[in-house]
Amino acid sequence: METSAFFTPEERAQLIVLYRKLLQLSGDALQKGDCRRLKAHLVHSLQTNPIPRDVFGLNPIIKDMQTAVIVAEEIGMRRASILGVMLHDSVRIGTYTTEEIGQEFGEDVAGIIRGLIRVQELYQKSPSIESENFRKLLLSFAEDMRVILIMIANRVNIMRQIKDAENDEARLRVANEAAYLYAPLAHKLGLYKLKSELEDLSLKYTEHDVYYHIKEKLNETKASRDRYIANFIAPIQRKLEEAGLHFHIKGRTKSIHSIYQKMKKQKCPFEGVYDLFAIRVILDSPLEKEKQECWQVYSIVTDMYQPNPKRLRDWLSVPKSNGYESLHITVMGPEGKWVEVQIRTERMDDIAERGLAAHWRYKGIKGESGLDEWLTSVREALENSESDLEAMDRFKLELYEDEVFVFTPKGDLFKLPKGATVLDFAFHIHTALGCKCIGARVNGKNVPLRQRLQSGDQVEVMTSSTQTPKQDWLNIVTTSKARTKIKQALKEMVARQTDFAKEMLERKFKNRKIEYDDGTMMRLIKRMGYKVVTDFYQAVADGALDVNDLIDRYLEQQRRDTADSRDAAIYRSAEAFNLTPATPDEATTGGKEDVLVIDQNLKGLDYKLARCCNPIYGDDVFGFVSVNGGIKIHRTDCPNAPEMRQRFGYRIVRARWAGKAEGTQYPITLRVVGHDDIGIVTNITSIINKEDGISLRSISIDSNDGLFWGNLTVMLGDTARLEALIKKLRTVKGVKQVTRN
Repeated sequence: METSAFFTPEERAQLIVLYRKLLQLSGDALQKGDCRRLKAHLVHSLQTNPIPRDVFGLNPIIKDMQTAVIVAEEIGMRRASILGVMLHDSVRIGTYTTEEIGQEFGEDVAGIIRGLIRVQELYQKSPSIESENFRKLLLSFAEDMRVILIMIANRVNIMRQIKDAENDEARLRVANEAAYLYAPLAHKLGLYKLKSELEDLSLKYTEHDVYYHIKEKLNETKASRDRYIANFIAPIQRKLEEAGLHFHIKGRTKSIHSIYQKMKKQKCPFEGVYDLFAIRVILDSPLEKEKQECWQVYSIVTDMYQPNPKRLRDWLSVPKSNGYESLHITVMGPEGKWVEVQIRTERMDDIAERGLAAHWRYKGIKGESGLDEWLTSVREALENSESDLEAMDRFKLELYEDEVFVFTPKGDLFKLPKGATVLDFAFHIHTALGCKCIGARVNGKNVPLRQRLQSGDQVEVMTSSTQTPKQDWLNIVTTSKARTKIKQALKEMVARQTDFAKEMLERKFKNRKIEYDDGTMMRLIKRMGYKVVTDFYQAVADGALDVNDLIDRYLEQQRRDTADSRDAAIYRSAEAFNLTPATPDEATTGGKEDVLVIDQNLKGLDYKLARCCNPIYGDDVFGFVSVNGGIKIHRTDCPNAPEMRQRFGYRIVRARWAGKAEGTQYPITLRVVGHDDIGIVTNITSIINKEDGISLRSISIDSNDGLFWGNLTVMLGDTARLEALIKKLRTVKGVKQVTRN
């Protein structure tokens, strides 16, 4: 195949122009013979295995040369990056190997090509590239920072070329990716100029009418804007010249995307956005005088125009994490308009325009607080290196060392701590998946539960319906989420086995026509040496205890109990408690169960009031036998009551209050909601303070948009006082609702 057939006449003319420009930009960086070898490689590639055009029909050689020009001219990268851009497609389609490129052009070029191809494969693998996790994975996968910079340059180039493309669907996809993936990356690396261009072009392709509406408005107001900028600058320029400073001043109109974001945020038309431009004062200062002269300019500007102290941004003392340094102030200009003034040096402006690549041109710059660790590493390398280019070429990203990013088979991306295992990943997806996990297929290979995952792994969890969580799983997982879920699952398994064992015992008792008594069983369990009831039932479920032998022991325990005094309590827990027989009134209503009578003088009974519902004297209550044998008193309308009755009905004990609530006070929390009237809190507290036998323990009130709500904790003796208090609080002006928590 003739290489000439690969280029249209227009492309051939474009090729010559780009070739000359690239030589001009990178001639001093290229080694002897690089151009000859590069040309030979490209010609051979076109003759043997032509590189296909992309979905927009762009010529790949032209596109790569355009990207290389951006890499060299707008970012400032040199030999390895330029050659990597030009040669990576021929390696990607298999014409050459990275080993062959490494032997001929050097391992540095081959490393960049490996990174570009690896990132392209990752890109095709995941549909979830809009996520922050994907940006982090992309950075950690690329390893070499230059790979990311090349990708940004390539996307800028594509966005410039596709304005007349016919494939609207592909253009829309590329434009959206530019906005949510490449623009944030460019911002992180300090490439503000390229970031703004990506955002503007993305808006142009995705919101065509909005883009051109703002552009037309900017064109209409350009003449008046230029006049205003000239009037604003003139007196500043005279003062700076009188001070003997070397500088130049320019006015910068905000990007169309930035204006659109302000319109959306402020919900106003174009005319409502006042800060459409900024004035930039750029000083030609030696490094040791940069800060001094920037603050001198600040003093001159603020002497002439009134500053807004709330709008001072000092990125001289503490630069941004991506290396951005500047001093921003907002002053009141002519006609009562606020104007932003940015003060910086040529070096700072270079860094602001070209990002981290500009750092490679400057040496001896002090490390700054707030800089990312990897940027600090770059600077240290620069300070200790004889050649900036060598430092740049050797530098590798070491980002996100404590995180790994893995894919599901569908391409969904998840972030896990470094060292996470297959089992961690399964529980991270869903508890049910983790409980049934038996292993996984990682990148197509079967691996065990304890296999540690690496960034970029594609993980397919394998399950079995017979699998259940094991105690030793706690030694496999590394994440707290998985550990918590496993403990919870093990606890639920024990509870299910306990219920199963109890039901099995009761069924055996019924078959042998023996009446099952929970109190007798509890005393037997204690006699057998079990301190925890669940251990006993677990032994029954596991078959460690023979059921028939257990029934014989139960009958023996029953005979012992019968021989005891009839005055002893019928039900006795492991810690022993008393139940008072039903009153005559209860007997007449058909109540056959014994009732626990709650009396503060009660002896020999370990009972407590449950904190979940805070019962007080007068509430309808019931008792619940806890695992340690004591009894907790709950209100019958306790939110936990339905579950206790359903799962642990055998531990429920009827209960009632005895005597009067003399001298005993209980904490009660009331929820109050109403209108936020003046003095409402004072009125509420005044009523409480006037009540006998009631004291206010705490009050928490909040309000918003004319409404207030809050919690009051009071100490009182019984439900009668509680109901009276609630009734009085509801009469307070503005109070709409008072409820007991």
